[in-house]
Amino acid sequence: MPSSPDPFRLDGRSVLITGAGGGIGAALVERFAAAGARVFGADRDAAAMAHLTLAGQLAVDLADLPATEAASAKFVAASGCPDIVVSNAGFTRGESFESLDVGVWRSEVDINLNGAYALLRPIVDAMAARGAGSIVFVSSVNGLAHFGNPAYSAAKAGLIAYAKAIAVEHGGQGVRANVVAPGSVRTPAWDRRLATDPTLLERVVANYPLARLVSPEEVANAVLFLASPAASGITGVTLAVDGGLTAGNRRFVDDVLRR
Repeated sequence: MPSSPDPFRLDGRSVLITGAGGGIGAALVERFAAAGARVFGADRDAAAMAHLTLAGQLAVDLADLPATEAASAKFVAASGCPDIVVSNAGFTRGESFESLDVGVWRSEVDINLNGAYALLRPIVDAMAARGAGSIVFVSSVNGLAHFGNPAYSAAKAGLIAYAKAIAVEHGGQGVRANVVAPGSVRTPAWDRRLATDPTLLERVVANYPLARLVSPEEVANAVLFLASPAASGITGVTLAVDGGLTAGNRRFVDDVLRR
């Protein structure tokens, strides 16, 4: 990768961001562009990325694994291997065990884990052959501890294991892989939920030591750090951007000890 006197700058580098059309994805696009990167976006529907300024787009349905791998290989052949990939795309229905069946489980794991592998397979090979590359997975605190959503949680934990595998097996070829694990993020998706239940946010933030949700921009800042030369000695780690949720149980302290 080209060097820069500012280790947080990405001038001359290219980045592919999946799930670019969502709330976190849009913040990632803006943050990486501001750092000087040439940004490509990937999402299930090109129309979801219409509001973004991108160097190029990749429309791909991560649930279709063969098509995802083929589209990724075609992208690399046409645009070159990106210097950085942010594997951000994800989806959950907010299910519990009572609403799970084999179909729901497979769908969640395919979109959140298997699709990431299919998309990255040609790219990781190209990065290793080139001798340089940085990958950041956007997982979730659900991959670190259980907060519901069993299938989603299993898939997000799988991303953490996948990142470690890349870090260990391809580190000698100059490829780094790290993970950001957000807690609840205040994206526009919350607007619909709060319209149905205005008290939901108050109940949720009671669990967070910072007493608030994190913003998409805060997630994007952490991803940029791990992707950038500023983190050149870091690989195989998971950084929680979760308002302190995984540090301990704030509700237990408030409801049991302080009362």
